[in-house]
Amino acid sequence: MPSQKAMKTGSACPPPPEKGKLRLYSMRLCPYAQRTRLFLAAKGIEFETINIHLKEKPEWLFEKTPIGKVPVLEKDGDIVYESLVCNEYLDGIYPDKCITPSDPLEKARQSMVLALWDAKVIGFYYKLVTAKEDEREALTKQFLDGLEYIENALAKPFFSGDKVGALDYNLWPWFERVCMLKGRGVELSVDKFPKLTAWMERMMEQPAVKACYFPPEIHHEFGKSWMAGSPDYDVGLEE
Repeated sequence: MPSQKAMKTGSACPPPPEKGKLRLYSMRLCPYAQRTRLFLAAKGIEFETINIHLKEKPEWLFEKTPIGKVPVLEKDGDIVYESLVCNEYLDGIYPDKCITPSDPLEKARQSMVLALWDAKVIGFYYKLVTAKEDEREALTKQFLDGLEYIENALAKPFFSGDKVGALDYNLWPWFERVCMLKGRGVELSVDKFPKLTAWMERMMEQPAVKACYFPPEIHHEFGKSWMAGSPDYDVGLEE
C-alpha cells in the first residue's frame, strides 16, 4: 500500500497504475479532493491514492495536470483533473450507482446552486480563514448572507432530493470545515439555518461521509500550520 504521506519536490514519479486500476492524486485535507473521494466512497470504487505536497509540488505533477492542483484521476493512461470534472467522469466510466443526475433540468439546477456557492459563499469562507480581527465582522456578515442563498436552495432532505446525491457531496467538504471558522465568530445556528443544520446531521450519517471524514481537531491543527505558512499535509499521520 502506498504511503499516505505527501510527495514533495524532487520525489520520483511513481510508475503508472496497473492496467484497469484507478489512481487518485490527492491531498488528505483538500476539500476539492474530498469531493472526489466522497464520490469514490459512495460508488464503492477501488482505487489507490498518491498524496501531494501542495506547497512543494513534485515536478512530475505538472505532467499530469498543467494547473498543478488536485484532485487528478489516472486510469489506463487517461488523465482527468478538476473535482467536478473528475466526479462526472467517475459516473461515466463506473455507471453503477450513478450519482450525477441524468435529467437535464435537474442537472442544471444543481449546477446553478454550485454557481451560487462559488459566487456568494466560498470566497468569503477563505477570506475569513485568513482575516485580521478588524475584518472579520464584515466578512462574517457576507459569508452568512451568502449561506442564506444555499439555505433557500434546500427544499428537500438533501440538495439532490429525497436521497443524497452529487450536489450534497460537492458541497459537504466546506461544511465539514466550518469548524475552522468558529474562532472567527461564525456559528451555523439552528434558528438562522434550520434546513442546513438538519442537512448536516443527515450528511454525518452517510457512509461515504463517515469514510472520508476528518474530525475538527485535525482541521484545526492543519489550519494552524497553514496560517503559519508551513502547512502540515501529513497532520495526524504516524511518523
